[in-house]
Amino acid sequence: MADSRSLPLANPAIPARVPRVPLRGRPWWPWFRRIATTVFFLLVAGLLVSQARSIQWGEVLTSLEQYPLTAAWGAVALAVASFTLYSCFDLLGRRYTGHTLSTPTVMLVTFISYAFNLNLGSVVGGVAFRFRLYSRLGLKPGAITRIMSISMLANWMGYVLLAGLVFSLHPPTLPPDWPVSAGHLRLAGLALLAAAAAYLGVCAFTRRRHFELRGHTIELPAPRLACLQLLMGAGNWLVMSGILFILLQHRIEFSAVVAVLLLAAVAGVITHIPAGLGVLEAVFVALLSHLMPQAELLAALVAYRVIYYLAPLGIASAAYLVMEARAKKLKRAARAPRAA
Repeated sequence: MADSRSLPLANPAIPARVPRVPLRGRPWWPWFRRIATTVFFLLVAGLLVSQARSIQWGEVLTSLEQYPLTAAWGAVALAVASFTLYSCFDLLGRRYTGHTLSTPTVMLVTFISYAFNLNLGSVVGGVAFRFRLYSRLGLKPGAITRIMSISMLANWMGYVLLAGLVFSLHPPTLPPDWPVSAGHLRLAGLALLAAAAAYLGVCAFTRRRHFELRGHTIELPAPRLACLQLLMGAGNWLVMSGILFILLQHRIEFSAVVAVLLLAAVAGVITHIPAGLGVLEAVFVALLSHLMPQAELLAALVAYRVIYYLAPLGIASAAYLVMEARAKKLKRAARAPRAA
């Protein structure tokens, strides 16, 4: 038996190392995850199909065939304005991080990620495409994360501000059998306005500007940048509402269109369905079908899908391929000002 005095003493402050064991005992997990995901989307598809059977799609197609081109072109113009405005969100991130990518490059990355975000979800579009493109252009993961945080805050804090104003001042008329009333929406609106004011207050008056969250340093934006976030975000939601207002041919009050779009956006986030497929239509039909025929309402929503989702996705796909091919050249162009 060895003398215990010759053994090294363990330091209680240093945890003993445990050898890593390869995770070979769960080969079933990847297959289980894929099967569960497939079953989930099949259930969602079945639900949407069952609901779609109750719609007179012949009437919807007839309404689309008779749709006025002036309304469609007006909606296209507003869609261009919305994507242009949203593409400026990452310019706030450039100012926040101080990177040197050019304005057209930043706007193109934002446009591509936003188009894929709308159609495939935030994980694919908002996160994966930004990381892929920005990293190809030479930005570090920390800078990319900060850019995304500023952009997403602009979108959702603008939502909070606009929803607070709309729900507190002019809530939509809800069906009588809904558990939520206009009074509940007013209270929610006031709470959202308080949240927007609190965000601005923290950015303006907090002396401590840096926080640590899971190993990442978060710096509060300056008050001016925070105000721009709210105004740009709210402005984009208003332009999106304007697209639907035009496609509905001004037959529904604009404030009602804004309120229902905001409610549909929350429903889409909660359900986690890519592009909110079926969710947007279900919310609009439930809340506005008493104001205009269901077939005409759905025809406007189909036009909205084509103009604001599918057409930009096609353009963004082509732009992504071009940007991948030119990534090295754009990266060198971004480094040129530093060398100078």
